[in-house]
Amino acid sequence: MEKKYFITTFGCQLNVHESEKLAGILQMLGYIEAKTIPEADVIIFNTCAIRGGAEERAIGNIGALKSLKKENKDKIIAVCGCMTQQKETAELLYKKFPFIDIIFGTSNLHLLKDFLEKKKFQKRLLEYSEDFNLAGESCPVYRTSGNNAWVNIMQGCNNFCSYCIVPYVRGRERSRPKQEIINEIKQIIKDNKYEKITLLGQNVNSYGNDTKEATFSQLLQEICNLSGDFKLTFMTSNPKDLTSDIIDTVAKNDKILKEIHLPVQSGSTKILQKMNRHYTVEKYLSIIDEIKAKIPNVRLTTDIIVGFPGETEEDFNQTCDLLRKVRFDGVFAFIFSKRTGTPAYIMPDQIEKTVKQKRVNEVLRIAKEFKKEKN
Repeated sequence: MEKKYFITTFGCQLNVHESEKLAGILQMLGYIEAKTIPEADVIIFNTCAIRGGAEERAIGNIGALKSLKKENKDKIIAVCGCMTQQKETAELLYKKFPFIDIIFGTSNLHLLKDFLEKKKFQKRLLEYSEDFNLAGESCPVYRTSGNNAWVNIMQGCNNFCSYCIVPYVRGRERSRPKQEIINEIKQIIKDNKYEKITLLGQNVNSYGNDTKEATFSQLLQEICNLSGDFKLTFMTSNPKDLTSDIIDTVAKNDKILKEIHLPVQSGSTKILQKMNRHYTVEKYLSIIDEIKAKIPNVRLTTDIIVGFPGETEEDFNQTCDLLRKVRFDGVFAFIFSKRTGTPAYIMPDQIEKTVKQKRVNEVLRIAKEFKKEKN
């Protein structure tokens, strides 16, 4: 009888793509995808650590697996991802949930086959590693995102925004070799199953800063030069690295979708400095002006964090003013979430939960107004 797997993914598009790689490894080993968790022989939770709510959801769902393991001790339960790339969290889960069989992080995802082999001889595995690399990019991929194919172009982040856990759970920036990316995209085009290709990275427009092999705009152009019927897009961009040549490349190539996701996070320069974002509101708005001038029908989306430590009513009003100036096509609003180990965790003037909730509701209300008007 064929063995089955079920993967539950929390978090961002990169996590979704990494779950596709985990699925690819399992399918290579002869497993097939289960329709429900109870029928699976291998159950994997791929977790997120970007916000407290994501961790709480993951822990709640992991706890619910206890009864399944009790009914069938042969089931293998694995937890991986950004949560378990934090050593303390990985050890806590290992102690708190004795029914978890395998715990591993983002840096050793590609070793799932080895972990399943080791599990035959060991009761439980805690496979923590800080060996950040690009080995995971060679994993087989079982694509599950409809007509979109994710392509990872880099791993890690060098920005160290004061609220963000990503550099600690993903390591420093590592750009994939350009030819490796091109070869993967050529295969996607050849498969003729996907209308859209999305380039992924924690900060895609800093691609190549480490290797000096190619800039992000050069990579985009080389992909656009490939023959085939496809549309290209990318995420996520940091405003400090969105250069004029990237905007020009997007503007002149029909294969690139005229959409840019450019997280501003706050409309207050004071708060942006505390966030360690390396740009001012004025600089951000000048980039937006350039984008709109060169790409008239561009679709612009952004991220906003409300309730950052020290955010006054005036700071928040400046954020609302920025939203009204730019009139984004989509706004993703989040309440500031304290992440252990980040500078913002210990910053003074933390904002009360009720105030944060009120502010996020106002941002969402403004965003809804824009959407209504445009529709």
